[in-house]
Amino acid sequence: MNPINYVLSVNGLLFLLSIVFYFFPPKKINSFYGYRTLRTMSGQEIWDFANTYFTKQLLMYAAISFVGALVIAYINPEISWQPMALLILCLAVAVIKTEQELNKRYDKEGKKLKK
Repeated sequence: MNPINYVLSVNGLLFLLSIVFYFFPPKKINSFYGYRTLRTMSGQEIWDFANTYFTKQLLMYAAISFVGALVIAYINPEISWQPMALLILCLAVAVIKTEQELNKRYDKEGKKLKK
């Protein structure tokens, strides 16, 4: 497979989905799409915060992953696992950063922490 097509189909698709989530975030708690965990689905306030924060993180890291994968494909046309590794790393960082921010603001039941 052409390395540019590979990057476009892996990292480009994630970047495109992050743009879609950014412009069309889920309005109501649902089990179809959005940043869905038991805690984020426990209330509308935490749902809105988690989806807004995760979408911004995903958009930023997906863009970095996409550009990085394109650079790797340009430098070394014999790529294989590197774009997929960047994609997994991008998703992991976005989830971890979102969970860290949720832990700062909400308890385990989804109630806002008092400061």
